Amino acid sequence: LLPLPILIHPFSSLFAKENLGRMSEEQLNRYDRLINEPSNDWDIYYWATEAKPAPAELDHDVLAMLREFAKNRNREQRLRQPDLEYLFEGPH
Repeated sequence: LLPLPILIHPFSSLFAKENLGRMSEEQLNRYDRLINEPSNDWDIYYWATEAKPAPAELDHDVLAMLREFAKNRNREQRLRQPDLEYLFEGPH
């Protein structure tokens, strides 16, 4: 089993890079709550991979986006965090 930082952080950073620029302010607020409210990052991983049900208050459209991202339908290699330049780019 991989340590959590190796497993979840590239996953969440890649999701952020791909999705934050097109989220509404409300979605950004839900995303912020989703990644900051749970006391255990493994919970987020289990909810995203549908290994465990999410609490009703966190089971929303942003979690649905994260679940879809976790399915990796294009079979992309996701082993490292993205470069951080996207944080300094304007909206897409």
